Amino acid sequence: MRPSGRQLNEMRAVSIETNVTKHAEGSCLIKMGDTHVLCTATLEERVPPFIKGSGLGWVTAEYGMLPRSTSSRMRREAAAGKQGGRTVEIQRLIGRALRAGVDRVALGERQITIDCDVIQADGGTRCASITGGWVALRLALNKLLKTGAITSDPLISPVAAISCGIYAGQPVLDLDYPEDSEAGVDGNFIMLGNKTLIEVQMSAEGSVFSRDQMNELMDLAEKGVEELAAAQLEATA
Repeated sequence: MRPSGRQLNEMRAVSIETNVTKHAEGSCLIKMGDTHVLCTATLEERVPPFIKGSGLGWVTAEYGMLPRSTSSRMRREAAAGKQGGRTVEIQRLIGRALRAGVDRVALGERQITIDCDVIQADGGTRCASITGGWVALRLALNKLLKTGAITSDPLISPVAAISCGIYAGQPVLDLDYPEDSEAGVDGNFIMLGNKTLIEVQMSAEGSVFSRDQMNELMDLAEKGVEELAAAQLEATA
């Protein structure tokens, strides 16, 4: 039995509320169970120097956790004077995941920055950030299409991410914190809406796993991404 009482292949409740901030070109509040992330998209008519003049657009991301997003207060990274290694790794993951679903030629020489701020954490914050980040990106690009700034849709496919792992010897979908902290194997699966893989992060946490178990986790992840992609499309319809 999972601590939450969910079935092995059952996700937490997912909700996506759009246009939650006034100034961002695209925004949403995504909730995956008790993990809540505010995602905003900012459009700029410039690109980083390393691609200037290439005709290609750029999508990047920043990620952070609010001090009381966790059970005890976290010190703000700004107060420490630098970002932690986990933060840098996660925001790079979000950026490259979202770029995998973008036609950068169709985007043109402009940059969209996705900011993901974790309001409340209960496992799977990077997955929620990627999934919500795509929604914010979709909304920002809708505005470009509406104004005629771009003539073809740069988004190839939804991009979504879900965690899977082996908890108490059983493959489970969408780990919350009690499961994540005790899972023998933990993984994050990032995919396009058609289930094409973008990235898989898997690690054994005091246990090992077989090829058959890996295949079971992949099957669970595909189910999860399918549900998330449907929620993304419904939110942005």
